[in-house]
Amino acid sequence: MKEIIIATKNKGKAKEFIDFFLEYDIKALSLLDLPGNIPDVEETGTTFEENATLKAEQISELLQVPVLSDDSGLEIDALNGEPGVYSARYAGEEKNDQANVAKALNNLEDVPMEKRTARFVCVLAVAAPGEKTTLHRGTCEGTIATKPRGNNGFGYDPIFIPQQSTKTMAELLPQEKSDISHRANAIMQLDEWIKTL
Repeated sequence: MKEIIIATKNKGKAKEFIDFFLEYDIKALSLLDLPGNIPDVEETGTTFEENATLKAEQISELLQVPVLSDDSGLEIDALNGEPGVYSARYAGEEKNDQANVAKALNNLEDVPMEKRTARFVCVLAVAAPGEKTTLHRGTCEGTIATKPRGNNGFGYDPIFIPQQSTKTMAELLPQEKSDISHRANAIMQLDEWIKTL
């Protein structure tokens, strides 16, 4: 079975990639699956594209293998695109999903439902030693609920209602989520690259 390294230490994200690549008969390994302690890559970029590229290129350089990295987050229109690239650390340096969700809801307190439009964004960067890094962007449009609902998923899933749905991402079954998610939309663009693996 072919293998691919996913440059993440986020268990929820890693699971989505592992499940996806299994369909292609490819074993995806996250940084948590590798021996030794691989240092975190400083995300100094101001866009999802810059951060995804930084992670993929640095880990690929370090391991000398092809690496897929993702930078993703939530953009809320009424908050001028916040939390954006700061989605994981919106409520502080300690990554805390509940605190991030609470801050987003607090900032949207007086915003009516029709103005609570938002999207999940995922940018995938594919880096390989000696090759040009490629970028693939996927989005999932929706609105922000007034309170968290559901126990599936992670991050902002409990407050994000995708278009054409009345359920939050956290109320959807994993397969329903993966059919419409920003990550799935970005991964679908990898078809051609996957064939070259």
